[in-house]
Amino acid sequence: MARTTLTPDCIVRVEKSGNRFNAWDTDGNKRTSEITTTTRKKAFEGDYLLGRFTGRTGKVFWRRVEDVETTPTNTAPDTPSVEVPTDHAEVLGFIHNSYSLKPQGLMMTELKWKYLVRSAVRGKNIMMTGPAGCGKTMAAKALVNSLDRPDYYFNLGATQDPRGTLIGNTHFEDGKGTYFSESLFVKAIQTPNAVILLDELSRAHPDAWNILMTVLDYGQRYLRLDEQDTQATIKVADGVTFIATANIGNEYTSTRVMDKALMDRFTIVEMDVLNESEETELLNYMFPHVDSVLLGNVAKIATLTRSEANTDTARITSGISTRTTVELCGLLYDGFSLEEASEVSIYPQYDATGGVDSERTFVKQIVQKFCDDGSSDDLFNEDEMAEATNL
Repeated sequence: MARTTLTPDCIVRVEKSGNRFNAWDTDGNKRTSEITTTTRKKAFEGDYLLGRFTGRTGKVFWRRVEDVETTPTNTAPDTPSVEVPTDHAEVLGFIHNSYSLKPQGLMMTELKWKYLVRSAVRGKNIMMTGPAGCGKTMAAKALVNSLDRPDYYFNLGATQDPRGTLIGNTHFEDGKGTYFSESLFVKAIQTPNAVILLDELSRAHPDAWNILMTVLDYGQRYLRLDEQDTQATIKVADGVTFIATANIGNEYTSTRVMDKALMDRFTIVEMDVLNESEETELLNYMFPHVDSVLLGNVAKIATLTRSEANTDTARITSGISTRTTVELCGLLYDGFSLEEASEVSIYPQYDATGGVDSERTFVKQIVQKFCDDGSSDDLFNEDEMAEATNL
């Protein structure tokens, strides 16, 4: 049997903006969020095009294409596809019509999305807060893609050298001697209208907070390069917006209590935990080939755990995050059963100490209810079910 040759239904070229690799199709539409970072980076470094293909099972994937005659639209960062106006009346119209820019996969109320866009357009420092796995980083990246400005990403929770990351390092080479090398962050803050994402700010070392104090202060907006011989003072360029993500609360043991002075430099945008219907809608959007009843059961499990965690007599300390439900449904898509997927993605998050009275046993009972045919109603009474549904 002859092998069927797949034809791409979309061709993109990858361009670098800041430290991000953006993908543009031949009509000038941005396709960055549809393609993994690794795939985009390899395409840029290899200077080849990517094509979107649909397999026999309906799964969509991107891969290298060659010998394609195409002239992608010029979409350099200085000619954004979404122009943000400066006139007040036009700015108002842009903000209040911006909900159409929100990606469908981001579950966020219209009010909070408009508030997020308004804060960015007005050059505010924005802090995204909310429980782990609720979509803070996704919302921040969606905003970056919507405004289509030069953007830079810094994971402050992962760095062990805050001064090196935010200021730079002093190096020594034979024949050259000692010299100072500026960090990418220094370049980023000098880029007009750049959007700078400071991920996991609550996990950052206090030295990073001290360095950012003057950078984020609207009355100062500068960075002092103490390690440089001239001790230059770098001013933050016009229009630069900082977006930080933070987990705030006693349950996050790896985070630090954030300095009040630092917090006051941000406009707070709090992400909501999804209710059952929103969770179901999101999972059906992300996994259209998985049985919708099964996806609905995953949403019910998540809602029940969140409801229990918020009661005064909670038997578990935290509910299942949206990040976990997405991972679990990915396993369902790959052919695992609900019970198998829960075994590897949910149960390890809960303490097994205490045997039958442990958190893990309680969560297993919740999951087991939906692994059966759903006929057992012994675990929850009608009031508990109604309470969870109405959250």
